[in-house]
Amino acid sequence: MKTVARIAKVETFVAGMSCFVRLTTEDGIQGVGESTAFAFPKNVAEVIKSYEGFLIGANAHDVEANWLKMYRALGWRGLTMGGAISAIDQACWDIRGRTYETPVWNLLGGRSRKAVRGMKVVWGLTKEALINDSLAAQREGYTAIKVILHQHEHHGMRHAQKIEDLVNRMAELRDAVGNTLDIGVELHRNMQPGNSIALIKELMKFRPLFVEDPIPPDSVLSFGEVSAKVDTPMAAGERNTSIYEFREYIEHAGLSFVRPDIGLAGGFTHVRKICGMAEAHHQGVLPHAVPSGAIATMAHIHLGISVPNWEAQEHVDQNVDPVQQMVKRIPLVKEGWLYPFDEPGLGMEINDAFFATNPPVVVHGVKPDLREDGSVALR
Repeated sequence: MKTVARIAKVETFVAGMSCFVRLTTEDGIQGVGESTAFAFPKNVAEVIKSYEGFLIGANAHDVEANWLKMYRALGWRGLTMGGAISAIDQACWDIRGRTYETPVWNLLGGRSRKAVRGMKVVWGLTKEALINDSLAAQREGYTAIKVILHQHEHHGMRHAQKIEDLVNRMAELRDAVGNTLDIGVELHRNMQPGNSIALIKELMKFRPLFVEDPIPPDSVLSFGEVSAKVDTPMAAGERNTSIYEFREYIEHAGLSFVRPDIGLAGGFTHVRKICGMAEAHHQGVLPHAVPSGAIATMAHIHLGISVPNWEAQEHVDQNVDPVQQMVKRIPLVKEGWLYPFDEPGLGMEINDAFFATNPPVVVHGVKPDLREDGSVALR
């Protein structure tokens, strides 16, 4: 058994909101990974490049040691660094799978399930669009959706008006799709504890699978105060970057579901630990996966195949440009279920020809939602 796979080359590829990394060993084995720190993909690439001196000559199989060396070197934290480490970690696991000629899920403990249940994200800017898109997902075979219930326009509404509109949207949606479709409600960090509690209490009668991020992720204590006053299952964690941050959410935030992102929260090495902590607390896993590209999506699928408390996987269509142009193939989705490829590693390849065209990179402007008095709204 080959126990050494020394890294000889580090490459980064940036386009749209994605940053990919490809590691090549001295033996020519390649592994790929993807950061989902979508706000600053160029910054992630620079962090990966800063790790190049360490990575060249490092053994890709030593995923635990590599992770800790990168994380502890400067005592630094944050989403950009988390995205870089996560992408590198995925690539190392990909190399491990290719070296041992087995899929990554088989290295993580084998199968817990035959496929991963997809949870289609429905944006629905209007009530009509919300219902139409949800029905379309249901027809595609999805058994779970996540709706972005709180929209930009709600910041301009008075309290009672906002609550009424949001409750009506949920009521008509549930009536349209029936009870065989699980509905997760995303409030997208747009509310304060008080008014979010008022809303969640009224939403409960529509039996949401969960309510996610009613308030900004600035305080575990504040989130726990919301959870303690409602009976609806709560979900959070998409901006957390390690087991250390997730520990507090798991133990003190009153969660029913944790939301790690394999492109932010430490790749396979740390997200599988996060799943284990959640399992010990009888919490399910609903990974964050928007706007993941195809490689991060596939990494989630491999982990989801092996993790016993993986409830469903957030998902957006991958068969759109430029997402599908960045890789040689996209993950397989059948009637709302996601499947890994049976090839060694992740079974994914970067499309060099696309990146040779110098594709554009998304630069996000500073355009927060504003309230009627011009002050910055929550997000």
